[in-house]
Amino acid sequence: MKNDISVIILTYNEEMHIKRCINSLKNIVKNIFIIDSYSSDNTIKIAKELGAIVFQNPWKNYATQFNWALENCPIDTKWVWRVDADEFIDHELADNVNNQITTIKENISGIYVKRKIVFMGKPLMHGSWYPRWYLKIFRYGIGECENRWMDEHIVLSSGNTIKLEGNQIDDNLNNLTWWTDKHNKYANREVIDILFKEYSLNEKDNVKPSLFGNDEERLRWLKKYYNKTPILVRPLLNFFYRYFIKFGFLDGTQGLIWHLLQSFWYRTLVDAKVYELKKRFNNNEKEIIDFLKTEYKL
Repeated sequence: MKNDISVIILTYNEEMHIKRCINSLKNIVKNIFIIDSYSSDNTIKIAKELGAIVFQNPWKNYATQFNWALENCPIDTKWVWRVDADEFIDHELADNVNNQITTIKENISGIYVKRKIVFMGKPLMHGSWYPRWYLKIFRYGIGECENRWMDEHIVLSSGNTIKLEGNQIDDNLNNLTWWTDKHNKYANREVIDILFKEYSLNEKDNVKPSLFGNDEERLRWLKKYYNKTPILVRPLLNFFYRYFIKFGFLDGTQGLIWHLLQSFWYRTLVDAKVYELKKRFNNNEKEIIDFLKTEYKL
């Protein structure tokens, strides 16, 4: 049963994941569009063999690439589904999409699904990582990706939302060398977001920060106040909160490694990069902004 849904997947050297991703979706959606950033492996070959429609476009950041796809892909469906290449959907979510997508009321513009992270083969069920609901499916023409360098979400211009049970599973199969290299790049993007916010260069939050809102709004609220906490102190507080207060230790050895790396090391790296940049330019706001704009072609 193929529903009136187009999937957008952004790729770069994803031959390890792309078959699993497409196979979990191809029998329930009409179109799968791959937007590739000039992979040098077999990503494109595998995707085409599985029936996906492939486009290529130079990479700037996730939001720019995803919105390019919305504007340039021949989307002829009512719904669009955002899926990452290292994700796949479970049978429960597939069944619920099949059973409910055709009966959704016209005033519903977006659908939230649960994201489950698997790390070193272990689902992370504690530490505030599960369940987390994200807006992944939306009516074409009503949603787009907010223009941020990090933690970008889908925002709707109108309509209400519902939730569908089931999981969109994030299970990256690369090793820790790849993981740390990727998060080093993430840290650069995080620095841009933090400093642009600090210098009031990107004041608009498309996702409204709210402690009592949905998961996305609550995370945006927490991040807003996290960024007001002293640097190099907040990573330690973040680790303590997630690992002890939110029971991250219940996820065993993989949970300990995850929280040491993601909750502490990565957040410390971001703060260290902010500190390094401010020290380099003696806290001169104009010079820092000029450097960011030149270095990252903003």
